[in-house]
Amino acid sequence: MEYKRPQFQWILERIKEPRDKIQVIVGPRQVGKSTIIEQVLEECDVPFESCSADDVVGVGASWLAQIWEAQRMKMIARSEQKRLLVVDEVQKIRNWSETVKAEWDRDTREHRPLSVVLLGSSRMLIEKGLTESLAGRFELIRLPHWTFTEMRECFGWTLPQYIYYGGYPGAATYIQSDARWRNYVKDALIEPSISRDVLMNTTIMKPQLLRQLFELGSSYSGELLSLTKVAAQLQDVGNVTTLAGYLQLLDECGLLCGLQKYAADTARKYNSVPKFQVYNNALRNVYAEEDFMSAIENPRAWGRYVESAIGAYLVSQACVRDYQVYYWRDKNDEVDFVLVRRKKIVAIEVKTGRRTTNEGIPKFSSLFHPFRALIVGSGGLGVEDFLSMDLNLLFK
Repeated sequence: MEYKRPQFQWILERIKEPRDKIQVIVGPRQVGKSTIIEQVLEECDVPFESCSADDVVGVGASWLAQIWEAQRMKMIARSEQKRLLVVDEVQKIRNWSETVKAEWDRDTREHRPLSVVLLGSSRMLIEKGLTESLAGRFELIRLPHWTFTEMRECFGWTLPQYIYYGGYPGAATYIQSDARWRNYVKDALIEPSISRDVLMNTTIMKPQLLRQLFELGSSYSGELLSLTKVAAQLQDVGNVTTLAGYLQLLDECGLLCGLQKYAADTARKYNSVPKFQVYNNALRNVYAEEDFMSAIENPRAWGRYVESAIGAYLVSQACVRDYQVYYWRDKNDEVDFVLVRRKKIVAIEVKTGRRTTNEGIPKFSSLFHPFRALIVGSGGLGVEDFLSMDLNLLFK
C-alpha cells in the first residue's frame, strides 16, 4: 500500500470544496510535495491539468497564462462544471504572482469554477509573492520534513536510525551504504536546495561563503556559536551582517536556522548568540566524522545527535503547529528549547546522560513561569515518545 502523509487528506478535502481560495503547498525539497499531489489527483474525481515549471526552459508569465487559458477552453468544450489546474515549482516562473492574480481575478469576475493548486520549494519566494500580490486569495498548506512516526511507518525505521539518518524519504534506501547515503544527501538534496532555491533566485555576493556557513552551521547543530567566531573560522572573508543575512536565507529554505535566546525584551532576543539548528538531522550528520555504528556506540557523542534530532523536529513543525522556538542560557544553566505560542511558554530540557548538573529548568521557571516545563530523555519523557507525539499537546 502506498504511504500517504497526513496532509494528503487536507489537500483532497480542499480540492473537493467549491472554488474559494488558491491552495498553495510549500515545503523544502524532497519532502514529497509532488508525490502527495499526484496521490490526491489519483483519488480526485475533478477533471484536472497538472504541469511543472521544471519541464520548461526559461519559463515566463506567458507560458502560465497560455496554460490557464487552455483550461478555460477545455471547460467550455467539455461542458465541465468544475476543473482543477495544478502548477508545480511555480516560483521558477518569472512574475508568477502577478500572472496568477490577473488570471484568478478574471475567473472570479466571470464566475468560472476553475480551482488552482500551486506548489513550490522555495518558501521565501513563494511567501513573498503571496503577500505582495495575492493577499486574501490563498490558503497555505505547509509540508514539513518527515517525522519519526512517518519514517517508522513507511520504512520501518528504528529510533537510532531516524536520529542519525534524519527524515528524507528519498535517502531511505541508501542507508546500508554510508558513502552512498552521504553522496545522495549532498548531491541530490543539499546542492539543489542551495544552488536552485538560493543562488538562482537571490543576489548572493559570496556564494562560497554561504556554502561554508551552511556546512559549518550544520556541523554545529544543537550548539551555540557566535557569528563572529563563525566568520573567523571560514576561509572566505565575510562580516557578521553578511553571515546573518545568509543564515536567514538558509532558514527560509528549510535547511538551517539560528535560534535566538529567549528574553522578555525583544531586542535582547535578536542580539543574542545563535544556537545553530538544522531542519533535518541528515543535514547535520552527513558531515559527521562517525558512521552510524560508531555514533551509537559513543554515549557522549550520541547525546549531541539526540539533541539535534529533537531540535530538528521542533523547528520543522513550528510553522505547522504555530509556535516560535528559542533557547535560554544563564552562565552554566540552560534550557535547550523554549517554545512560545502567544502567551503560553513551554520549556524543554534534553537529558541524555552527558550533563551532570544543570539547574536550567528551575531557574527558567522562576523567571518566566512557563505553562509547561518538560525533561526529554533520562528521568523524563522518553525520546521516542517525544518524537512520536503531536506537539500541539504541549500547549494543552
